Amino acid sequence: MNPIVEALACFLGFLGWIMVGVALPNRYWRESTVDGNVITTSTIYENLWMSCATDATGVHNCRDFPSLLALNGYIQASRALMIASILFGAFGLVATLVGMQCTKVCGENYILKGRIAAIGGVFFLLQGLCTMIAVSWYAANITQQFFDQLYAGTKYEIGQGLYIGWSSAVLALCGGSCLLCACKLNSPSEKTSYPYQPGSRRHMLSTVATSQAAPSNYGRNAYV
Repeated sequence: MNPIVEALACFLGFLGWIMVGVALPNRYWRESTVDGNVITTSTIYENLWMSCATDATGVHNCRDFPSLLALNGYIQASRALMIASILFGAFGLVATLVGMQCTKVCGENYILKGRIAAIGGVFFLLQGLCTMIAVSWYAANITQQFFDQLYAGTKYEIGQGLYIGWSSAVLALCGGSCLLCACKLNSPSEKTSYPYQPGSRRHMLSTVATSQAAPSNYGRNAYV
């Protein structure tokens, strides 16, 4: 594995994991402005956990969603996917750090370290996919309600939390792809080649020939 690509992939995965942690508690997943006079104009914004409102005087009021079962299905699914994304990112970061060549874990067994790094890349890919699905699903419902002429509720627009989520998903996908592409594992069928040393064979043959051609110190008359 190329150490530079390995370090770059680890950095991208770590940055994507941090941005998921920033996007999840961000309050501005969707926002809407209710127009009125100077006093009644307010901004409403929501995320996966709460709904908040800010009036023209700058007063913030937030309330948590009262019941999990009363929420829409896409909000519940987005919660689960974002939490799973954080877990996958943590596993991927640990596996990548263990599989890096600069670490002392697993000793000099670079084949095992490469496989562990590849597993870390898979975890980063799962993190990116979970984040991308959650954020895109949430944004699709926002746009569907916004362009629906028969929808009577408050129409929201895409907030900054979704853009942070998309950015983290792209970083995680790039980091996982770099790890999988950079891992070059040796096939078990490959055999280790040894250098041919013809000089040692010639030395052995010359030693045998010398021993055979050496004259004997005893003559025929010595054997009586």
